[in-house]
Amino acid sequence: MKQNDKAVVFDVGRVLFDWQLRALFEKLIPDQAELDWFLTEVVSEEWHFQHDRGVTLGEMLPARIAQFPDQALRIAAYAARFNETIPGPVEGVHALVEQLHSNKVPLYCLTNFGDELFAQFRAEQPIFDIFEDIIVSGTENIAKPDARIYEIVEQRSGFAPEELFFTDDNAANIEAAHKRGWEAHLFTSAANLEAQLKLAGFLPR
Repeated sequence: MKQNDKAVVFDVGRVLFDWQLRALFEKLIPDQAELDWFLTEVVSEEWHFQHDRGVTLGEMLPARIAQFPDQALRIAAYAARFNETIPGPVEGVHALVEQLHSNKVPLYCLTNFGDELFAQFRAEQPIFDIFEDIIVSGTENIAKPDARIYEIVEQRSGFAPEELFFTDDNAANIEAAHKRGWEAHLFTSAANLEAQLKLAGFLPR
């Protein structure tokens, strides 16, 4: 339920938490040329994005293994060890989340993340308990920068577009938020975000 005039909406990957497929697969593939090939042709970010849009692991993995049968164990590791693609928090951002929470600012997440993979990741991260709601693209079967997922945030939070401050590392996602009237800022660092939050009045200057 809406209790304040404005809310802050965080992206998750590369804003709240570092994310890179390489962090897992460099453990499994010591040869750099082979690793680069694997991350470009087999388990690529583009292929992974299917799960963000709602395609299930049960559909994705068998199809990819059929295409690359000699890579079956590594493709299976993508799902079984996905949390290892997330090395840890982005430096300084969780402290800002805690400070906003202490100031009673309503907090939300809007993330392109697969439903199944997010469930297993969220279980290990108590920081998510601070957020009022988490809108997950894979659960909604629609991903940023589609306007509909921003509309879902507005509907579920009760905040109007001009009452939402959004940070995301993807320029296309920021542009889509701007088009809806959100106050949206491209994430580059915790220090830059802190400055933007101060200018917007969420944190004391």
